[in-house]
Amino acid sequence: MIAVVDYNMGNLRSVENAFQKIGEKVSIVRDPDKIAQYDKLILPGVGAFGDAMEHLKAINMDESIIAFAKSGKPLLGICLGMQLLLEDSNEFGIHKGLGLIPGSVRKFDQKEFQTPLKVPHMGWNELFVQNETPLFKGMPEMFYLYFVHSFHALCDTAYTIGKTEYGYTFPSAINKDNIYGLQPHPEKSHENGLKILQNFMEL
Repeated sequence: MIAVVDYNMGNLRSVENAFQKIGEKVSIVRDPDKIAQYDKLILPGVGAFGDAMEHLKAINMDESIIAFAKSGKPLLGICLGMQLLLEDSNEFGIHKGLGLIPGSVRKFDQKEFQTPLKVPHMGWNELFVQNETPLFKGMPEMFYLYFVHSFHALCDTAYTIGKTEYGYTFPSAINKDNIYGLQPHPEKSHENGLKILQNFMEL
């Protein structure tokens, strides 16, 4: 049983439809007391980090997500949902995250770009696998996924399972134990994205 967290900050239907394509049914859950009964958890997200944390705290979902992560069951954060897994973000001020994976979230620094590029980073780009992980089982060392974001993760290589280049190299997939995060949108990434979701189901 898979729960997708509803906190008014994600494109829930796209995630639901992607799982339907691989023959899996998900439940969109807003009640934090019901989260623990599920086997796997998806934390999606689109928008600002600070707003997202406020929405999670307003319905006590932050505590339920942390408790779920500590249970050892698989958790996947997507896009903003991945960023929320980290310790903090400087998007419109300093905001604390869920702190499930060591690291921070920072805006793309265009002054550091090797070539002029627009922000947000939007469209198809390559993910280069950095560490062996069941999330990318059966996939090549490099594959394309769909991105839409202006902020990116900063974290130790020990937690980086995928990197992407946009102006410079940044972590685009992270992992600590049972907790996984993807900056790109697997639900919008056709066959490659569906393969990742299938691998998540098999964890």
